[in-house]
Amino acid sequence: MPSRWKEVVRLTFKGDRFRDHAFDLTALTELSQFQKLVAETAKTLWRAQHPERERLPRNFEQRTRLCLRKIEEGSAIAPLEVFIEDGEVDGVVQENLAEDLWHEEPPELVEALDLANDVFRALESEEPLPGRFPRSLLPEYQKWGKSLEMGEEIELRRPGKQPARTSQRQLESLSKYADIPQETLVETTAEVIEADVRQRRFQALREDGALVTVHFSEDQETKVTTALKDHKVTRVRFKGSGEVSPDGTSLRVHKVDELNLENPNEIAFDESARSIGDILEEIAEEVPDSEWRKLPPDLSINLDHYLYGVPKE
Repeated sequence: MPSRWKEVVRLTFKGDRFRDHAFDLTALTELSQFQKLVAETAKTLWRAQHPERERLPRNFEQRTRLCLRKIEEGSAIAPLEVFIEDGEVDGVVQENLAEDLWHEEPPELVEALDLANDVFRALESEEPLPGRFPRSLLPEYQKWGKSLEMGEEIELRRPGKQPARTSQRQLESLSKYADIPQETLVETTAEVIEADVRQRRFQALREDGALVTVHFSEDQETKVTTALKDHKVTRVRFKGSGEVSPDGTSLRVHKVDELNLENPNEIAFDESARSIGDILEEIAEEVPDSEWRKLPPDLSINLDHYLYGVPKE
């Protein structure tokens, strides 16, 4: 398959400034911000799906880079494209470039564009934002469309999906979510630095420096007070439901479903590990019978004699 350009999203700028196939240069910032919005969405979604990975895959930014090669008639239509590689380098087809190149639309880009489309569709229809939308991305989404004037809008159209529109009205709707904590499941490990047994709540300090207020039940009180008393060496790990701010910071945990104490310096026992007996038995099975027959019959009784030369019993 030859290398080619492929359109993945189409932005149509509508309003008086964009009449007669004219693209007002002040709107160029919207194209730049849309690229940043898509790139940050792709990164955030990927990191959420791969929490164990510290770095993005090679050429990740290239796979989420959009390009504008023409402006079409209508109002001002900007078809944004991605370059599809064919896996050929210096005239030789490479079979091991799967991580670096791609034959179809990069999945990271597709997922980010679809989510952006769904977010602005929800705003347009005055529906809740998609549950998979990370609230930490709200600041980036609020920046898109900022240069639009009254009566102007940008239509976002993805192949196979209903178009979405953004305007001043949609941006105002989006700003309402910026200060609304999100109700979600919370799971974290933290240091208990303060506890109120009467109010049944404690303050926990996470490794990232964020403070979390946690409400606990009566049967969890002993673990909480123990964690507070031994806070220099003990951490509390809890799962529950609570509020998270738009930037992803836990603010308050209303209910703790599971609470356990941990020592960060203690090596955890691996219950799935094989027993030493099983390992020795496997090693013994690998020794030929002819070798076993060479061992003296009284080895177990006179082991020290055969190892160190002490008199037999």
